[in-house]
Amino acid sequence: MESYRTPVLTASLLAPPAVCALLTPFREHFDNANAALLLVVVIVAVAVFGIRLAGVLAAISSAVWFDFFLTVPYDSFTINSSNDVEQAVLLLVIGIAVTQIAIWGRRQQANASRRRGYLDGVITTSQAVAAGGSTDDLIDQVRTELTALLGIDGAKFVAGSKQTTAPRLNPDGSVTRGSHVLKVERDGLPTNAEIELTVQHAGETRGRFLLTAATRIARPDLEQRLVAVALADQVGAALSTQEALHPHI
Repeated sequence: MESYRTPVLTASLLAPPAVCALLTPFREHFDNANAALLLVVVIVAVAVFGIRLAGVLAAISSAVWFDFFLTVPYDSFTINSSNDVEQAVLLLVIGIAVTQIAIWGRRQQANASRRRGYLDGVITTSQAVAAGGSTDDLIDQVRTELTALLGIDGAKFVAGSKQTTAPRLNPDGSVTRGSHVLKVERDGLPTNAEIELTVQHAGETRGRFLLTAATRIARPDLEQRLVAVALADQVGAALSTQEALHPHI
């Protein structure tokens, strides 16, 4: 967003007066409502970039320059007609509303894209399990996915069923330290200890991932944490399959 924030903010201030100035030679020959609709299009064009400030500035700029260029008395910030006052106010209100809708739409699109990424990660892991490839390669792949998914520093896998007192990422997505449930969305994952994510299959523990979030605050939401659990379960299934095929290894 930073790469285009300044140009979009500049356009939000300059595009409305430019459009109004272009309409000035024709202002005696068309209804101001049509001009207001054209300015709404300008606001929408700015709002689609998802920068709330730009959308609000475009709405304010449109209302101000609509008044200056296109309402009587012309070239003045005074409005004599009550209809023109209503149109200017509606232009401002609609512009801000359109901005909010555009930002909401971008967020929904981003969320959908993020969920698709989560699903792709789980599917890729499932395919690797089904293909019966190397469990070491699978574990490395899941370690990488967990690090990116949770926004943490890293993850390492430890085999075995030994239980520890470390903070734990549970199957329901909650994170606990002992009996205390941590508020991850508010406080983030613990930074002073590794977080244990159990790797299990059919109720049997096959190992655990130790998650490290020491250098920055990571606040994965519940959906991300549940995907992490699903990835760990895939590793558990792969280890169970390997044990069944090679019981003496």
